[in-house]
Amino acid sequence: MKIINKSLIKSVFILSTILFLGCSEDEKQKVITKTRLVMQEEFDVNGAPNPELWNFDIGTGNNGWGNNEQQFYTDRPENIIVEDGMLKITARRELYLGSSFTSARITSKGKYEKKYGRIEARIKMPLGRGLWPAFWMLGSNIQTTEEIPDDPSTVPWPQCGEIDIVEYLGNNPINVFGTVHGPGYFGGESISKNYTLKTGRFDNEFHVYGIEWGENYINFYVDDALYHRVTPSDVPGEWVFNQPYFMILNMAVGGNLPGPPNDQTAFPQTMWVDYIRVYE
Repeated sequence: MKIINKSLIKSVFILSTILFLGCSEDEKQKVITKTRLVMQEEFDVNGAPNPELWNFDIGTGNNGWGNNEQQFYTDRPENIIVEDGMLKITARRELYLGSSFTSARITSKGKYEKKYGRIEARIKMPLGRGLWPAFWMLGSNIQTTEEIPDDPSTVPWPQCGEIDIVEYLGNNPINVFGTVHGPGYFGGESISKNYTLKTGRFDNEFHVYGIEWGENYINFYVDDALYHRVTPSDVPGEWVFNQPYFMILNMAVGGNLPGPPNDQTAFPQTMWVDYIRVYE
């Protein structure tokens, strides 16, 4: 993990108290209560993503991840590279090891894991049907294929929990959504809410996507708009969000949610990530 201070802070927030029980997506509310910077990834060193912070997931979209995705995730610079102060995750239409598309997915599992805090990223999204970029988190106790299935220290998804800080479908450039998955509320039964821009688009400008997460709440926001709050009383199953989670950045192509790309989807398409910052 690298800690780098930029001379220009690109996102300024005002400390305030959250006074609300519910919030519609068109309400503007200041959501920042955690202000002590404890980690920042500014993507200021050109080349591959920082190996002290990031792992590559390599393989097909169904390589243990499901969703009937169509891409092959690689670690090639054609699909993922840091340049000019940005992380660029690029989806390409090409035949590669049996897949029709390539893209990339990185995680901070085992390298940076966090329990509670404000976790945010500044991102510009791609455009086109079938594109599914996301900035999200999984419980660090998730059971993987490399681990012993009956290892009591690990559990399968969705028991480990999942926090989707932001997901976006490339055919709807004014809409994003935030979601939690857990035991009894996953897939089509997950707890999710959309946020729709009144002006502008997510594919031609940067926006800040984040959560503020505490013992009994997760607040989702875009820029300075708080649009989704989840508490233990909102979930029909166990609250599994009181443990460390790791971060994931990826761009899927196709899959159950967005459907496949069509003839109007231009490739290559890039997800641009300016920074990730974590506060307590």
